[in-house]
Amino acid sequence: MRFFYEVLKVRAVVRGGTLALALVMGLLVTGCASDKDDVLPPDEPAEKIYNEGLTLLRRQEPEKAAKRFEDVDKTHPYSEWARKSLLMTTYSYFEAGKYDEAIATGRRYTALYPGSQDAAYAQYLVASALYENIPDITRDQRKTRQALDALDDVVRKYPNTEYAATAKKKIEVARDQLAGKEMLVGRYYLEQRNYTGAINRFKVVVTQYQTTRQVEEALYRLTEAYMALGVVSEAQTAAAVLGYNFPDSSWYKDAYKLVQAGGVEPQENKASWISQAFKKMGLG
Repeated sequence: MRFFYEVLKVRAVVRGGTLALALVMGLLVTGCASDKDDVLPPDEPAEKIYNEGLTLLRRQEPEKAAKRFEDVDKTHPYSEWARKSLLMTTYSYFEAGKYDEAIATGRRYTALYPGSQDAAYAQYLVASALYENIPDITRDQRKTRQALDALDDVVRKYPNTEYAATAKKKIEVARDQLAGKEMLVGRYYLEQRNYTGAINRFKVVVTQYQTTRQVEEALYRLTEAYMALGVVSEAQTAAAVLGYNFPDSSWYKDAYKLVQAGGVEPQENKASWISQAFKKMGLG
């Protein structure tokens, strides 16, 4: 049982892909939240400060709660209450939308208490905060890769937890984002008639992001690019693999028409990198 269940039950609940926490107060003597964040009596009990943080959370003032939990670490460092408060600081900052702060405090918790029963939750909060920082698809996707790495760590280190199950769903979204970025650049190259550059981008989607929703269009765009280059065999293979794996796809219908307009039919070349890429994934 988690350490803060002594005073607070916390359960992760996924609603529409976002994290919510049901806070059930029990066995708790709450104090009044202090308005004097910068003036801390040296003899103020850690438990009192901690409970004031919980009260602020209940009042839906997570940023103020985070500051109060931080006060525990300032006045009672290295104590058990400081450890409890560090995790609650991370959660409070996450709830307040202060994701950079949540990442920093969560990483501090996992560094100081890697063997704690709550290390999984701290790591999940860090990964979720990075996930919430994922930028628009038109921008650099470095933060998306960081979120993906952190989510992968949750699944790898804590596979049997509820956090791993939720992290897997977020991983798919992050992977789709990265694939979408490749598609965006690839389409631009197509418009510029830089077919080799376009093929290289679509190849990344086909080889690295086959489970995303972007792969159908990537196969069509490969058909388009190879036909434009006159590499008909590869265009036929791309269309054939698309039709085999996604027979009802509108992208396949377009690919079929495209190769047919060139006087050929979709036909898979087993030696093609496209065919080999899908066989590695158990597709096609």
